[in-house]
Amino acid sequence: MDDHADVDLARASVRAVADDVAGTLVGHDWLVERLLIAYLTGGHVLLEGPPGIAKTRAVKQLAARLPGEHARIQCTPDLLPSDLTGSQVFRPETGGFDFLPGPVFHNIVLVDEINRAPPKVQSALLEAMAEGQVTTGGVTRPLPKPFMVVATQNPIEHEGTFPLPEAQMDRFLLHLRLDLPGAEDERAILDLVEAEGRGSMAAVLSQVTAADLDRARLQVAGVTLAPVLKDFIIRLVLATRPGGVLAEAVEHPVSPRGTLALAAAVRARAWLQGRDHGLPEDVQALAPDALAHRLVPNWKAASEGQDGRRLIAEALRQVTPW
Repeated sequence: MDDHADVDLARASVRAVADDVAGTLVGHDWLVERLLIAYLTGGHVLLEGPPGIAKTRAVKQLAARLPGEHARIQCTPDLLPSDLTGSQVFRPETGGFDFLPGPVFHNIVLVDEINRAPPKVQSALLEAMAEGQVTTGGVTRPLPKPFMVVATQNPIEHEGTFPLPEAQMDRFLLHLRLDLPGAEDERAILDLVEAEGRGSMAAVLSQVTAADLDRARLQVAGVTLAPVLKDFIIRLVLATRPGGVLAEAVEHPVSPRGTLALAAAVRARAWLQGRDHGLPEDVQALAPDALAHRLVPNWKAASEGQDGRRLIAEALRQVTPW
């Protein structure tokens, strides 16, 4: 089988999974695409939106079609780090302790309502996301590969929550915001749920093999970014730093991790769309999701209602691809 056939086979398998997952949702094709972008590039995703808009459903549907194991963690204010990482268990028959792995030792970990987790739990999760390992009882243990965290948070509920620190926000490849559906989508959701309740929808579970995903990741890494496209990404990031077009509105600018994240996401999007090269439209589509959560507006911009997404939108208006 030649290289082109390998590319086509891997992409067809991944696209089949994406289409199946999108068929179980309404109006969330873009969400499925971005979840796959993160999975193919080894990144993590933060989903933010009101309750009841299928955040958890989307992740579960995708995880069910991918190889490996997945787990879900429901965060609460009394959650302990050991509930996430695992703990030592005494075995009377041996008189010793065995390590019982926690849910973080899975390939895809869904962390629901992450902002309800206390800071110590968020710190343990940060090590897992940043280093691909956890340290318990003085012993460092590697996590399985691939490893992806998909966290959700509810923006309209603040009592009993712990806002994520900037260092942890920066570890998410993409921060996705979901809104309530319009009338047409609302009707489609109602029809979809009724059809599922009647059992009139056949369960479709396209599977992609680990070998195909390994090939896909190699192919994504080989997608070409032309020098002018790399310069476009860099100029967008520099727009948030001193001397940039957003400098007067930004307290903390985007770090180099933002440059790397956006470039990786662009490669994955181009590959998913059947191209071996990135385009300016890839950068423009992904910049808000890859960069907005990595900057902090200053007090003046915040008082005027500016947030990271509005600032990145302004940067996209002023910074042209060429």
